[in-house]
Amino acid sequence: MQRRVIVFLISLAAGCAALVMHAQDPPSPTFYRDVLPILQQHCQRCHRTGEIAPMPLVTFEQTKSWARLISQDVRSKRMPPWFADPCCGHFADDPSLTPSEIATLTAWFDAKTPAGNPQDAPALPHWTESWNIPEPDRIIAMSKPVAVPADGDVEYTYEIVPTDFKEDKWVQMSEIRPSSRQYVHHAVVYIRTADSMWLRGAPLNTPFTASSLKDPALRHQAHETDSDLLLVYAPGSSPDHWPDDTAKFIPAHSDLVFQMHYTASGQAGEDQTSVGLVFSKHPPSRRVLTLQLANDHDPIPIPPNTDDYRVEVHGTFPHDATLLSFFPHMHLRGKRFEYNLLDRGHPSETLLRVNYDFYWQLSYRLAQPRLIKAGTELQAIAWYDNSTNNPHNPDPNSPVAWGDQTYNEMMVGFFDVTVPAGMDKHQFFQRDAVEKRPTPR
Repeated sequence: MQRRVIVFLISLAAGCAALVMHAQDPPSPTFYRDVLPILQQHCQRCHRTGEIAPMPLVTFEQTKSWARLISQDVRSKRMPPWFADPCCGHFADDPSLTPSEIATLTAWFDAKTPAGNPQDAPALPHWTESWNIPEPDRIIAMSKPVAVPADGDVEYTYEIVPTDFKEDKWVQMSEIRPSSRQYVHHAVVYIRTADSMWLRGAPLNTPFTASSLKDPALRHQAHETDSDLLLVYAPGSSPDHWPDDTAKFIPAHSDLVFQMHYTASGQAGEDQTSVGLVFSKHPPSRRVLTLQLANDHDPIPIPPNTDDYRVEVHGTFPHDATLLSFFPHMHLRGKRFEYNLLDRGHPSETLLRVNYDFYWQLSYRLAQPRLIKAGTELQAIAWYDNSTNNPHNPDPNSPVAWGDQTYNEMMVGFFDVTVPAGMDKHQFFQRDAVEKRPTPR
């Protein structure tokens, strides 16, 4: 009898302990309470109707269908896309999930994707239809659509569009929106001021290519300019959104020059790209300049079957400037890209190291803007994989030279700086007493 009582008490204690442990188990994540806030913060900029991602993740029904893939991609850190090596730098636009957020999304899938109570849902974010910036104050579109063939190489296409601005404009936010993203390898919008002679004589409001221009001087100008860059677009890149009291400058009566690189995708179509502009509410004290380090004057003779080919470019800051962000650009053999500061008398400092992905060309905005003193050298280094180890390589058995098409290569390290509002790009490069050394363009 006594033994039965002891066994009963042990069983009762074990049962109570199990009840206590069960009571302490956290509830399974639900969509509305736990998953939706993560999607809103990290995913919906791309994963909503009309954006670059292939499927929206806005509603419970939409997300439930992709729960397995979401779980796999966040565990592997494939999504959200982010390629900065954590070794170097901190960035304001890093969309990476925390370990807790990854655990929540995977636990939601493991729990069979419970919906939960819709009343637990956070407030809907305010998305501007068709834009990732607030409603633009002005939208400037290419005047005519460009026909893109089904196959073959497509030469760089230009379209010059007058702004008709009667007064100077300060642009705090801007975004390039192709109408047909599947054809756009990249786009650059330049600011051609009223006194600039760049491409004078080329047609306005009409698409053209360098080879379509009869004047040899104009054909040459199509490939080179020192005009200000308004914005660069590539798959995955972000709109420009500058800090308060900081903006880009478009002088009155300027034109915007759209430089479009299209690639055939197997089906003919057309594109008519636009740029949206949000103007500053007051004249800023700082002006943003987009500069670049590039080796476009020297071909890249990447040998065949080479998996770690290195290309390096240097430039010296001729004046003090505040460094804001980076945008590295390569093509299909791109492997890594990094920016380093080489300040005489100090060890080199890596500001950004990117494990490059041609299909997600991201911007990297410093969490804390960095003051760079005149005379400091900026170094850009790119590595290329022209081997069979690169799954995107068109032909590992052939050498690769510099060129416009994706089967060629490029090495361009864009970066954004701020200077006093009254200083333009030409004044920035008047180095005065600074030592004569190569400078960024």
